[in-house]
Amino acid sequence: MNYDLELEKAAGEIIARGSKVVCIQLPEGLKQKAIQIVDYLTEHTDADILIWAESCFGACDIPDLKDVDLLIQWGHSEWKATSKKG
Repeated sequence: MNYDLELEKAAGEIIARGSKVVCIQLPEGLKQKAIQIVDYLTEHTDADILIWAESCFGACDIPDLKDVDLLIQWGHSEWKATSKKG
């Protein structure tokens, strides 16, 4: 199965934020892609990339990280931000 991991977008965000230490968090079904993601981000940015290998139950399952500039989470479906007006 092929996934669009939006690696260009992730690399662009790392560069735009000036992040030096980045942690990637993947659900179980995408953990097999971790090395591919790390290789791409390492090649296209100056950041050190860490893999969060523990379980991940979705976007609300944020690890308690120290000394990490940016956490990037991947999931099986797109997560769209919404805002309330009123």
